[in-house]
Amino acid sequence: MKLVSDEDLARAREMDLLTYLTYYEPGNLKHVSGNTYSTVEHDSLIINNGKWCWFSQGIGGRSALDYLIKVRHIPFREAVERLIGQITEPLPPIQPKKEPTKVFSMPGVNINPARAIKYLVGRGIDPEIVQWCIDHKLIFETTKYSNVLFIGYDTDGNPKYGAVRATSGSFKGDVQGSDKKCAFKIVRAESPRKVHVFESVPDLLSYATLVKLSGKNWLKETYLSLAGIGGKVVPMALEQFLKDYPDISHIYLHLDNDGPGRNATKNITEILKPNYVIKDIPPPEGKDFNDYLRLFQSKPKSKNKEAIR
Repeated sequence: MKLVSDEDLARAREMDLLTYLTYYEPGNLKHVSGNTYSTVEHDSLIINNGKWCWFSQGIGGRSALDYLIKVRHIPFREAVERLIGQITEPLPPIQPKKEPTKVFSMPGVNINPARAIKYLVGRGIDPEIVQWCIDHKLIFETTKYSNVLFIGYDTDGNPKYGAVRATSGSFKGDVQGSDKKCAFKIVRAESPRKVHVFESVPDLLSYATLVKLSGKNWLKETYLSLAGIGGKVVPMALEQFLKDYPDISHIYLHLDNDGPGRNATKNITEILKPNYVIKDIPPPEGKDFNDYLRLFQSKPKSKNKEAIR
């Protein structure tokens, strides 16, 4: 078998992955933000600053050679020969994943959302904030089971996402046809410069309550729920939000104090930090901000110096 010479190997390793994809697999290259890219085939394979990392698999590298061997599973010798031009036949094109068409249908809702209000206020969330969200058609109560319904809209004001929480019991889930790119958010500024990011809506509302308890105007802040942190390294809700609001420069991550929350914070920061100021501000106590809110409210007022940092 013909061996790969040191000279050929050195030449092959000169090509970085972004250059390779640009010229040889352009249909597999996807721009994320700034100088950050991913592949169409694998959303969690991120390319940035001359390096790439496939987060879901825990592997990475610098060169296109690493990518061909580790991701495309091309034999070493063939991968080298392709990169130095000895094999010119193109690889089979990547077939983009077809996203299923999502049709969101608004569930039936009660005129009087008394149980939804009682549930949220019972979790320590300020009743005026809850009522504001109801008045602005962000929170409803479903006719079926009287669950709390949190609604997210697209930039045209169309409801596209719904998260359901049981007012009694532990059930939670998304309304069928929900688009996580349009998750629950509160945006009052026309061109916000900063955004506070949370895993869930109750945590978002809890943080807004803490802002109010600190004597500040909670409506001067911008808030985004990620509708969960599973799937992509940069959650779809955050990715879409940054496209919809291009003036954002500061991202405050308020994710949970558990393994998934800490890992998500680390990964999001690693990918977005070249283009944004990222601040990691988890709850000072408890697993999430609703835990912290209730802990804060349970303490004597004399010990409550400041609700949030």
